[in-house]
Amino acid sequence: MVNTQSLDARAKRVRLILLDVDGVLTDGTLIMHGDGSESKAFHIRDGAAIVWAMQAGIPVGLLSARTSSATTQRASQLGIRIVSQGVGSKAAEFTRIAGEQGLQDGEIAYMGDDLLDLGVLARAGLAAAPADAAADVRAVAHWTSTVGGGHGAVRELIELILDAQDLWDGIVKGFSA
Repeated sequence: MVNTQSLDARAKRVRLILLDVDGVLTDGTLIMHGDGSESKAFHIRDGAAIVWAMQAGIPVGLLSARTSSATTQRASQLGIRIVSQGVGSKAAEFTRIAGEQGLQDGEIAYMGDDLLDLGVLARAGLAAAPADAAADVRAVAHWTSTVGGGHGAVRELIELILDAQDLWDGIVKGFSA
């Protein structure tokens, strides 16, 4: 875990937030229906924070090893344009996305919850994990949420970043008028 001053400096540099899906935007539960379709539960406050981050000029993207129509639908609802699913190597896809966006590793925040995320977490400028992430993931994260995946962990991360960049108060004031 990094100290608060270092965490603030990392959060100030963020120009893109990348998120794993299963175990980060969801609690990791996958409901398989008899027809082969699946269901996932997404936390509404995570979605709201994603929209606010994008409105504040910080793009948000999804990086998932699995392909899911539920993920595609949720990304569409939120206006997320960077969606990489069915990825064999998350680290290679991270490199591709960073290059496409013209960003250095240090300008990207990534939240992951399991071993497949370790390669990306090692490179991200701000490596984050939900409270219920695998122990090996929490050990390399710069910051760990107080709540588990699918229960507002993404909201906490986005608030941290927006607050470090002096953008959060403006969002709150927009709803307080």
